[in-house]
Amino acid sequence: MNKTEQAVAMLEGMIERGELAPGSMVSERTIIEILGLGRTPIREAIQRLAPSYMIRVHASRGIEIPAITVEDQLSRLEVRRPVEVLAVELACKRASKAQRSAMRDLASRLEGRFTLQEYTDTLRQTHALILDAAGNRYLGSLMLPLQGLSRRFWIVHAREENGDIDRGRDLHRAILTAIVDGNAEAATDASRALNDYLVEFALAVVARQAAR
Repeated sequence: MNKTEQAVAMLEGMIERGELAPGSMVSERTIIEILGLGRTPIREAIQRLAPSYMIRVHASRGIEIPAITVEDQLSRLEVRRPVEVLAVELACKRASKAQRSAMRDLASRLEGRFTLQEYTDTLRQTHALILDAAGNRYLGSLMLPLQGLSRRFWIVHAREENGDIDRGRDLHRAILTAIVDGNAEAATDASRALNDYLVEFALAVVARQAAR
């Protein structure tokens, strides 16, 4: 991982975890100081994250960390649903023996218990494995921003007492297992079930907010 990739991963992680507050403004200098990296990789990371809506760059004001809204999350999930169904269908058809082996290993790991941070790492790995196995480079430009922003919403609102980690873990394990088996019907059903859960999760956030 080069310095720019490191900066992207670190900055994206901070945004996802809410360490850079939604709706806040931050300067490039502040990001450099927080991450401890040079100006060039930080600027390149900012350029990479801006098209994915993870940040907004304002020439005169600095860098905005966009607010998180349920409405945006539901709109993302509406688009994410058919894109991920296509990805798992392609992965079922195209995954190599080595890719299926990696998915089998990750599915086995997903039988365990996770902290929120550990589970977030497995999400990235799951999405990367499926995308790689799908074998279509254009899918990444659609999937990765949608998944990153959806993941950010989920991380901010996840509640361990509601079993959110276990629910997501089981659904992702079902997708991986179906792809390993080459069962496109089961894989697409599991993908849709994951999307249904994320929609249900977003609506539950609305209900919690309304009850305050």
